[in-house]
Amino acid sequence: MSDPTSPADGVPSPGPVADPVDGVPSPGPVADPVDGVPSPGPVADPADGSRSEQEAREVADIVGRLGDDDLGRAERVRQLAALSTVVAARARRAGASAVGSGRMLGDLLLDAAPHLPIRDLPTLSAHHHGLSGEALAEALVRNAIRATMGIGAAGGAVAAAEWAALPLLITVPLEVIVETVAVAAVEVKLVGELHAVYGVDVPGTGTQRATAFAGSWAARRGIDPMRPWTIPHVLGIAGRQQLGKRMIGRFARNLGTLVPFLLGAVVGARVNRTETMRLGTAMRDDLRRVAAEQRGTPPRP
Repeated sequence: MSDPTSPADGVPSPGPVADPVDGVPSPGPVADPVDGVPSPGPVADPADGSRSEQEAREVADIVGRLGDDDLGRAERVRQLAALSTVVAARARRAGASAVGSGRMLGDLLLDAAPHLPIRDLPTLSAHHHGLSGEALAEALVRNAIRATMGIGAAGGAVAAAEWAALPLLITVPLEVIVETVAVAAVEVKLVGELHAVYGVDVPGTGTQRATAFAGSWAARRGIDPMRPWTIPHVLGIAGRQQLGKRMIGRFARNLGTLVPFLLGAVVGARVNRTETMRLGTAMRDDLRRVAAEQRGTPPRP
């Protein structure tokens, strides 16, 4: 009678399998292929990208509502409060350094720009009862001034309420950051629509065009399609630095919003009126020149 522990059919036994704990690999069954795949290391959390995209859409939606001519002051305050929630979340993730350098402000503007409701010429003309040319451009600038003045006044009212509540001073500049983002987005929308009015067609995808309009806003110059190498479809280091500096400059001018009580609302409205009017004048002059060069005729004075 054969030993039950002996190999069957005379095949030699491979001997005892070493204990993997002792450090010797086991010749037993092949490991699960999933377990055998080397770890790729830490993977970026896809939730960060989705959060940024959602924030960008929320900023664009709020800016679209802030540009409504019929929006009352109380509703503007509510919209700015909603925007402050978005901006505060982005600022916390970005850190103090990114906020202080303007990088966070510029990145948020670039993320939101493709979602801004920039209208084409037929839509603009229909909305403004058939206006075209210089009259339509004048109406767009006037409406943008009204919107940014309303944002400045609403921001000042929010800051006044915070002063009355005696908050920690470190939290107060958030209102100025929010106002800066809102005003910059309204002005980028204006820049894009002025290009449509003057017949300056900017090539590229929606995101590329939006990036170009943000760069145009930062430089206060129109985009010249006849010189395509100058169109900032993608902002490099220098372009992003210029955008960040422009945002910080606007932030500094909007600090008047922090004047105690409702004086901040008056200062904020006046500053935004001046700055948006200056931008509108500069953009119209430059786009008039670009349009004339495209037609091969000298620009009208």
